[in-house]
Amino acid sequence: MTSLFPMFMKLAGKPCLVVGAGKVGEPKIGGLIDTGAHIQVVALTAGEQVRAWASAGKINLDLRSFLATDLDSKYLAVVATASRRLNELIHREAQRRGVLCNVADVPEYCDFFYPAVVRRGDLQIAISTNGQSPALAQKLRRLLERQFGEGYAEWVRQLGETRRLILASNLDQDCKWELLHSLASREAFEAALAKVPQLREGMIVKREGA
Repeated sequence: MTSLFPMFMKLAGKPCLVVGAGKVGEPKIGGLIDTGAHIQVVALTAGEQVRAWASAGKINLDLRSFLATDLDSKYLAVVATASRRLNELIHREAQRRGVLCNVADVPEYCDFFYPAVVRRGDLQIAISTNGQSPALAQKLRRLLERQFGEGYAEWVRQLGETRRLILASNLDQDCKWELLHSLASREAFEAALAKVPQLREGMIVKREGA
C-alpha cells in the first residue's frame, strides 16, 4: 500500500452520501454532521438517533434501497452495509463518477480512511496506521486523550484570539513570529492555567498521563 497523504478536509456545504444507517453507519453520519456537509442517507432501516437527525433537518433520510443515481453530483460517499456485493457495486459506481469513497472495514475499497481522532475544541490530533492496525490507532488515541486534557480546548481558543490581534498589529514580521511561538509553549500553557480555571482540568490530566 502506498503512503497516505494526511490532510483535514472542509466539507461544509458539500453533498455527501452515506449508505447504511446501522451500528457502523450511525457514527459515520454523526461525524459528517459536525462538518456542516449536506448529507443524504440511504438505508433500508434506521435507528432512533438517525431518525432524530432527519427530523431535525440535519440529514436527508431515504428509507429505501440504494440507487446508482444517488451518487450523482456527490463529493464523497461512505458505505456501511452488511452486503459485500452491494459494497462492491457502490464502490465501482463511485469510481466511475470520480466520487471519493470509503467502504467501512474494506481497505481496498477506500479512497480515504477515518483516523482515530483526539478532539479538544479546535485542536484535533489524528492518528492513522495506513489501515494496518485500527486497534493500535485507537490505543494511541486513548493515550493522547490522557495527555491532552479538556483544558486545551479553551487554551487553543485563547491562542486563536491572540493570534488574530498579533497579526493585525503593526509589529514587524520577526516579532510577530517570536510572539506566536512563545505563546504556544508549555510555559505559556502553565501561565494561562494559573489565570483561567477552565484550563486546570487539562493540566491535571496531562500531568497524570505524563
